[in-house]
Amino acid sequence: MSNHALPTPEEVAGYFDLCSNWGRWGPDDSAGTINLITPEKRRRAAALVRSGRTVSIAHPLATVGGPGNWNPAQHWLRVGADFSVDYLGLLFHGYATTHIDALCHIFWQGQMYNGKPATEVTSLGARAGAVDAWKDGIVTRGVLIDIPRFRGTPCVTLDAPVRGWELEAAAAAQGTPLEPGDAVLVYSGRSAFYAANPERTPGVQPSPGLHADTVPVLKRHDTALLGWDMMDARPSGYPLFDDPPRAGGPVHVLAIVFAGLPLLDNANLDPLAAACREEGRWEFLLTIAPLNIRGGTGSPVNPIAIF
Repeated sequence: MSNHALPTPEEVAGYFDLCSNWGRWGPDDSAGTINLITPEKRRRAAALVRSGRTVSIAHPLATVGGPGNWNPAQHWLRVGADFSVDYLGLLFHGYATTHIDALCHIFWQGQMYNGKPATEVTSLGARAGAVDAWKDGIVTRGVLIDIPRFRGTPCVTLDAPVRGWELEAAAAAQGTPLEPGDAVLVYSGRSAFYAANPERTPGVQPSPGLHADTVPVLKRHDTALLGWDMMDARPSGYPLFDDPPRAGGPVHVLAIVFAGLPLLDNANLDPLAAACREEGRWEFLLTIAPLNIRGGTGSPVNPIAIF
């Protein structure tokens, strides 16, 4: 890996233009790269179903607060004589709940995806880039990029973030080259990392994850969605994103704001990695059904991989 030099700050600054999909699907588009999932792509993805095995890649709702879960989910039951009902309350962004980020979730210098002003998002909802653009569901070929398997290590570490070239190399080694319209799920071994580093907390820097140079690679391959278990490697090593620190790391900014690439945050990829190794293949049908939240900045989800 030492033969692959890190991009310079100037090269990373150039990623804003290199990764941009602004205007590609029209000035009022809110779906972003989900537009790349065509009916033919869905038909080909459905043909990947052979054994019928299904795997959830969502974490259970975390109702107990603590490090990494500063806004625990609320789940209460009302029980009557002959019925029971639930109440759920969620602030799902963060590092605990499996969720999808809509394209109105992250801003850069007062703008969001497609050049829309951040003022399009108010307390009453977003007028552009909202999650209801995907109300009909996301169904496509999923590809798991198993970085620990590729590296021969238990997990990604702080000193070696996942690089763009690794996505291509690992995909090729697995026999699953990246194709347009794919949902690329990058497995970094989150649970193994925190088990080996109990002093670390999800969401508190420094944290391992993906390098900024993964986004140009995903853009080049016309990836439709990025799912991950570790998120941005932070600090990024680039003052553009680190000084001052921002709510979204470089991958969040480049993917959501410029590429219009939705992010599946906090995916529970341990069961999927195990299933892929048992099945001997790293491609599958992936289904994601965001809640139809008008003007929402995202949605909790329970994605299902089908082999």
